[in-house]
Amino acid sequence: MLKGKSAIVTGSTSGIGLGMALALAKAGANVMLNGFGDVAGAKAQVAAESAAFGGKVSYHGADMSKPAEIEAMVRACEAEFGAVDILVNNAGIQHVANIEDFPVDRWDAIIAINLNSAFHTMRAALPGMKARHWGRIINVASVHGLVGSAQKSAYVAAKHGIVGLTKVAALENATTGVTVNAICPGWVLTPLVQKQVDARAESLKISNDEAKRQLLAEKQPSLQFTTPAELAELALFMCSPAGDNIRGVAWNVDGGWTAQ
Repeated sequence: MLKGKSAIVTGSTSGIGLGMALALAKAGANVMLNGFGDVAGAKAQVAAESAAFGGKVSYHGADMSKPAEIEAMVRACEAEFGAVDILVNNAGIQHVANIEDFPVDRWDAIIAINLNSAFHTMRAALPGMKARHWGRIINVASVHGLVGSAQKSAYVAAKHGIVGLTKVAALENATTGVTVNAICPGWVLTPLVQKQVDARAESLKISNDEAKRQLLAEKQPSLQFTTPAELAELALFMCSPAGDNIRGVAWNVDGGWTAQ
């Protein structure tokens, strides 16, 4: 479906971002990865999916808190693949504390990586998309872009900002071939969430399975985690011809969290 298209997925060496990269590669797109951790492993997984379509896989180590590096990543993708047709803004970090105890440096880092980076990638990629009359920008927000939770002030502020930024960009491009949308997951069992599960199990002296059940029961009525693959399928739908007039949505995939 996406053969000949090229994508950047930020924060794509694990979790949701890796799921997005795998799905885009399987659909035929060239993919530029970004992130930290097991870069070689992630690149090998995505390359295996690309092989059947002759797609290319690359990597750029841009620090998503640094605007100059973000722009360099977009330019590198254009130079290597010829274009940035699909942009998935997924990079994110988290810190949990009450507002009065929240470290200022953690606030600044979360806003920079979870919100500002999406502005910088979009600013760099949009001119090329508009010139080619086609583009897909998918911002991975969160259920916390729609509702709040205690002790997550910076994350909630950033994700609400992503939803607002998505709407503005969609309106600015409403008569173009560029669509801009957000996906708002609830609990997804990523390595980051698994750490929270492990910490809960340790502190309460309960099994990992019971810790997962308790975590889900607090917010997510389905009592099941969303998977990165499910989110990736939604992203592919947004990239398909059926997504041509889906513009400015914040599509929650949250097991009923925000229906309560």
